[in-house]
Formats: sequence, structure tokens, C-alpha cells
Amino acid sequence: MNTGISLTPAAAERVRNQLAGRGHGLGLRLGVKETGCSGFSYVVNFADNAQPEDAVYESQGVRIYVDRANLKLLDGTQVDFVREGLNEAFQFDNPNVKAECGCGESFTV
Repeated sequence: MNTGISLTPAAAERVRNQLAGRGHGLGLRLGVKETGCSGFSYVVNFADNAQPEDAVYESQGVRIYVDRANLKLLDGTQVDFVREGLNEAFQFDNPNVKAECGCGESFTV
């Protein structure tokens, strides 16, 4: 049973502002790729078009596109956007993660 993907208000505001600055795009594309010392890392892009294999969620008024092949790794994830000093980044609260590498760049499910 899919519970979906959600955005915090800060993440949704960031995506909306970035889309407005680009002048085009449907929403956020979230995925994973095999990499790093723990196995997987997140891939965040803008969705400029929908693909037949996409599952589409809406959170905080923003559409989130996820390739169905990635759903088992991402289902239930909440995406946040945080600023710490000069650094800013998306952060992921993914209930499927069993362990993360020390550098925080990759995870294991």
C-alpha cells in the first residue's frame, strides 16, 4: 500500500519559487540511483513532462513525479528544505532507510 511522497511547507515553497524562476515545469521529480558507500542516493530534478511510468503525488500544492520503479525505496518519504548558515539543501525523512553512510550522501534499505 503506497502512502505517497510529501513536502513540508518549506520544501514546497522552494520548489514553487524555483519553478517560477525557471518559467516552466510541472513540479518536482524525485528518484534514487545506485551509488555511494551505502547503496542509494536521492536524485532531485524538475519535472518538465510526465512519463507513462510516473506515479504522481500532490503535496502543499506541488506535484511530485516518481518513477514507479523507485516507489518501494521512496514510499512514505517526506521532503524538507533546510537552511543552515550559508548551506541549504533538501532533506529526506524516508521510513524505508535502514542505515545511512557517515557522509550522509547515501542510504541502505
